[in-house]
Amino acid sequence: MTTSVKSAPVARRPKRKWTYYILPVYTWAVLLYLCLPIFVMILFGFNNTKGRYNITFQGFTLKWYKELFAIGGLTDALKNSLTIAVLATIISVAIGGALGMALGRYRFRGKGGVSLVVFAQIATPELVLGTSLLSLFLTLNIPRGYWTILLAHIMFCIPFVAVTVQARVAGLDGSLREAALDLGATPMVAFRKVTLPMIMPGILAGALLSFALSIDDFVTTSFNAGQTVTFPLWVYGSSRLGIPAQVNVMGTLIFLFGVILAAYSILAGRRKKN
Repeated sequence: MTTSVKSAPVARRPKRKWTYYILPVYTWAVLLYLCLPIFVMILFGFNNTKGRYNITFQGFTLKWYKELFAIGGLTDALKNSLTIAVLATIISVAIGGALGMALGRYRFRGKGGVSLVVFAQIATPELVLGTSLLSLFLTLNIPRGYWTILLAHIMFCIPFVAVTVQARVAGLDGSLREAALDLGATPMVAFRKVTLPMIMPGILAGALLSFALSIDDFVTTSFNAGQTVTFPLWVYGSSRLGIPAQVNVMGTLIFLFGVILAAYSILAGRRKKN
């Protein structure tokens, strides 16, 4: 006597309504809109332009990458922007990171006022910040130049680092640090072995944000630059005569550098979670 085994019916996926695709299509459209200027910049870095005006695409070439530093003023401006951005990032991470840890971990008198000042600085328009710093430097009779730009960039980068580190510290499990102290670790060792690795994604995020804000700042820099020319100031000054293709090449390289740092930050954060 044989028995027949009935196979289980294959479950059919329900048909998705057209409304299911609205959000994905909208998201990709917004991303395309945001990235379109970057794509144009990358494209015109390969433009075989015949004159100074790099407006229409006239052919593909790599000569602008070979002649990247052919314009002396542009090279000096890029050096100023890069060195200022690196120094501002390092100093703002050191100061803003400590401030963010204090706001996220401890309770102290005046904490609300400090938080208010931090968020007020973020909300302050760059025009107001630039003019107020200009008044301060003129009042103190400080000559404007490279160092006033650096001080200005450090000032508006610190709050962004503090906020990102504070958010990271607020979500930490404090029992891990207490366990390290109970096992004989000194406060410094507990910070280096336990706390610092856990807040490192927040520090990296603050550093990336500081670098990006510093290297492309125009408004605050223009008020406090004096005779020092940065990359954004040089590009603005040359726009009236025609922007050379090297500007697009430098912008492309800076963009790729930022993408690499952002990818490294994301991978580092995933490794910490695993």
